[in-house]
Amino acid sequence: MFRQTHIRLTLLNSLVFIILISILGSIIYFYTEKKLYQDVNRTLLESVNHFQNEQYHQDQGLDDDNGPKFMHRDPRIMTLIWDENNHLLTGQNRESVLFKNNEKSIRPKKLDSLQDVNVQNFSYRYIATKIDVPLLGKVTVQVIRNTNSEKELLNRLLLIMMIGCGIGVICAVGIGYFLAGKALVPIKNAWQKQQEFVSDASHELRTPLAVIQAKTELLFRSPQATIQEKVLDISTISTESRRLSKLVGNLLMLARSDSDQIEMKKQSFRLDELLKEIYQHYEEFVSYQGKTIHLDVQEPVQFLADKERIHQLIVILVDNATKYTNEGGEIRLSCRQSYSSIILRVEDNGIGIPEADIPKIFDRFYQSDKARTSVEGSGLGLSIAKWIIEKHHGKTKIQSSDGKGTTIEIIFPRTQKS
Repeated sequence: MFRQTHIRLTLLNSLVFIILISILGSIIYFYTEKKLYQDVNRTLLESVNHFQNEQYHQDQGLDDDNGPKFMHRDPRIMTLIWDENNHLLTGQNRESVLFKNNEKSIRPKKLDSLQDVNVQNFSYRYIATKIDVPLLGKVTVQVIRNTNSEKELLNRLLLIMMIGCGIGVICAVGIGYFLAGKALVPIKNAWQKQQEFVSDASHELRTPLAVIQAKTELLFRSPQATIQEKVLDISTISTESRRLSKLVGNLLMLARSDSDQIEMKKQSFRLDELLKEIYQHYEEFVSYQGKTIHLDVQEPVQFLADKERIHQLIVILVDNATKYTNEGGEIRLSCRQSYSSIILRVEDNGIGIPEADIPKIFDRFYQSDKARTSVEGSGLGLSIAKWIIEKHHGKTKIQSSDGKGTTIEIIFPRTQKS
């Protein structure tokens, strides 16, 4: 699947580069051509304007061969005279002799416009106009200039550009292939993550479903049994159903967060009061497990955020700290504010996180070595926490030592973007 996409992207990228190279080459060629012929055009136009504006007097109108006399401002300019029947008037100047045997090729086809013509492997550019000459009447004056040097230079430039374009096409294919590969990296990574997500989600969903199905079949096998007799099976079904419901809810939330379907409803509230509510909720529960929880709030902390999501974030962090703290351990909640930031901390002296695992704890479905703890979970809680933190433009710092506890510090900007 990715191979075909890679080939298509390579062709597309190569086509773009080839078009750009062609456009650049055309611009260079036509610009050079314009500059090369600029002087040629100027001298031809000046000469023909001179002929059109000059008044021919009897004493300067004829030369010794009864032809009109014209003074050239540019020695590279040649002048040909054609009578009313489009016959070349020979003998009036040396230039006419050069073209005597090629009258048909050199004869002007259009008047008052620059034209190009080839005569016996020589290139010329000319402009022709009609003027009145004493004793000869209305004749066609053709001002012509050899452009062989300009033509040769352009041909060399074209050859160089064709070779360069050929090399450029090869390079474009190579660069296109490289860029296509780079462009596919995030797509492949996203595809791989999606595959892993589906696989992990299927595995997590399969476990509670299998337990519920097995316990339900056991109940069907004993239709005469009382609830009291099957209370353990019913309790297991209830527990796994709640676990399944929580897992599905988390999966839906992550799916909606990926597609930006969940909006943050930010409002101002007291973060210290929210911490107190959560502390009071967990105090008895933690005490029942033989652990203690402490709250450290020195001053009111006003926070502009989505209160429901921040509550969810704190609950996830406290719940994780409780799960991974052994009996007799301590959990500490605290918050404070600085001039530009609001800092939320959750600390515990539990089993800690191996250093190699710290970068992975926010990955979906990631769980540390289960041999270190008997706690079961789906591995989605911290992924949701990460999403909430990012939506509030926060940054996370984690300090943990294996066997000595973990400190998670979240720094939010006081000025929140909506």
